[in-house]
Amino acid sequence: MKLFTYVYEEKQQIGVLSADEKTILPIEQKDMQTLIENWSEQKQKQLKELSQKGTGIDFAKVQLKAPIPSPKQDVICLGINYMAHAEESARYKEEAFGGERPKAIYFSKRVNEAVADKEPIQGHFDIVDSLDYEVELAVVIGKNAKNVKKEDAFDYVFGYTILNDVSARNLQTSHKQWYFGKSLDGFTPIGPCIVTKEDFQNPPALYIRSYVNGELRQNSTTDLLIFDIAHVISELSQGMTLLPGTIIAMGTPAGVGMGFVPPNFLKAGDEVKCEIEGIGTLTNIVQ
Repeated sequence: MKLFTYVYEEKQQIGVLSADEKTILPIEQKDMQTLIENWSEQKQKQLKELSQKGTGIDFAKVQLKAPIPSPKQDVICLGINYMAHAEESARYKEEAFGGERPKAIYFSKRVNEAVADKEPIQGHFDIVDSLDYEVELAVVIGKNAKNVKKEDAFDYVFGYTILNDVSARNLQTSHKQWYFGKSLDGFTPIGPCIVTKEDFQNPPALYIRSYVNGELRQNSTTDLLIFDIAHVISELSQGMTLLPGTIIAMGTPAGVGMGFVPPNFLKAGDEVKCEIEGIGTLTNIVQ
């Protein structure tokens, strides 16, 4: 099922996409976070039946918002989690890369308000001279996850969405950490929806791509992750409780702007489209 947060007739609400993908059927719940926190097999069954009715609001008439517009906590991100991206990152930083990645790299990304599909990316060009894009598969946790075994990890997944980990490379490199350079206002487009986990195999093996002004930049599959979803959920939950609604961005494949020789960064007016098979596309223009 595809679940959306949207605005219709000046009211923000959530809904499920109809089976024919032409209409959105409203869900009687305060917001997506509340829906996730109260999720059950019965609720899943009810919404599945609702989606089959097909009589809702014309999809073309709603304004999409990010599925979880204001996450309760920072987004958890994986750094350098595709081997080819590890190589291009090392090249950009003029570092030697030995081809080994023994431990996952985790960092957090502050998201005061997530950017929706069709909303602009703020360039912050007064302090940013190297604006970059990163298409990522994002995992949404569905229930309290503590001391999770790898074989049980997908029991704790609610669904998946697309996240563009917009990055200011100059801030990232000069501060020698990633938090500031990835957390500026408007640096986290998420969407267009959350697709519940039953629509995919475990783990999902999906095409993941990005385009800048129509040019294909990133082109990979999510089964090429160095540290997979089960590993990440299990490892993180040994030392912290992952709460419902937690968003984990699983890293980006090769093809980001800093990977080009010379680097090819974003400028005002550029259109960035992130695409993941089975989820949809997330399109934003830099301003």
